[in-house]
Amino acid sequence: MDQLLALRCFVRIAEAGTFARAADQLTLPRSTVSKLIADLEDHLGTKLIQRTTRTTNITAEGAAYYERAKALIAEIEDMDAAARRAKAQPKGRLRVDIGSSLANLILIPALPGFRERYPDIEVYLGVSDRPVDLIGEGVDCAIRGGRLADTSLIARHIGDLDYVTCAAPSYLETHGMPRHPADLADDHVFFSYFSSATGKPFSLLFHRGDERVEIDARAMVAVNESTAHMTGLVAGLGIGQATRFVAAPYLDDGSLVEILPDWKRPPIPLHVLYPPNRYLNAKLRVFVDWVAEVFKAIDRPL
Repeated sequence: MDQLLALRCFVRIAEAGTFARAADQLTLPRSTVSKLIADLEDHLGTKLIQRTTRTTNITAEGAAYYERAKALIAEIEDMDAAARRAKAQPKGRLRVDIGSSLANLILIPALPGFRERYPDIEVYLGVSDRPVDLIGEGVDCAIRGGRLADTSLIARHIGDLDYVTCAAPSYLETHGMPRHPADLADDHVFFSYFSSATGKPFSLLFHRGDERVEIDARAMVAVNESTAHMTGLVAGLGIGQATRFVAAPYLDDGSLVEILPDWKRPPIPLHVLYPPNRYLNAKLRVFVDWVAEVFKAIDRPL
């Protein structure tokens, strides 16, 4: 039995939740993973995983073993990385999850520079605005804006995203220009962005000095993806609040008009998030440092 490989398989099963997902993430045949776990349990003389046709559950003994196995693998990876750093570039596959607008407007255009610097790292981008289970889906890191819901992850602040309230000229010709956030409650139509997690649209928030106004942004049309949200605003579907770096080209060419410029939605922090058991990974370390450099450009209201 390759005990180290068996340990890696066990840790991935504990984190991914199924033998199949663990095998896919490790690029191993599922039969190999099953055999390694069976051999490991025989070696230990105890059951680590209770498996049925529908569920995979870690036993009490398995949970304790997982904590020590995870720490041991992290230590071995750190030892390996330290030995390689003097003579070799970081290498291997890096799975990154990022929102649509951040990917298309910021990260992907900058990626040639990363590839030139680290040619042996394979970058696999998951591009969507949905929440992602980093551990369960085998994601090394995610770049996300907003409140941090999962406090078990390590978060590095890499910027802040400023907002603008805007609408298309065609919409304003029909509905008029609001003069105060209170005007929006009864006389205007919203094109909303709704949460993939809750299904509820985000409210419109307005701050001016000590004044605070929140408007319920219920709408006849709403989306949960940032590029589609911008497309709908330009098409005249209603008033919305969008990140300024996304809206800037449309504001510049007149496709969108900023409204209520004296009232600001508070900026949201932008973080790169990663599981604590991967913080010593060499390829992840260099990627996070590079991402922090790239996003310096939007680490301020634009």
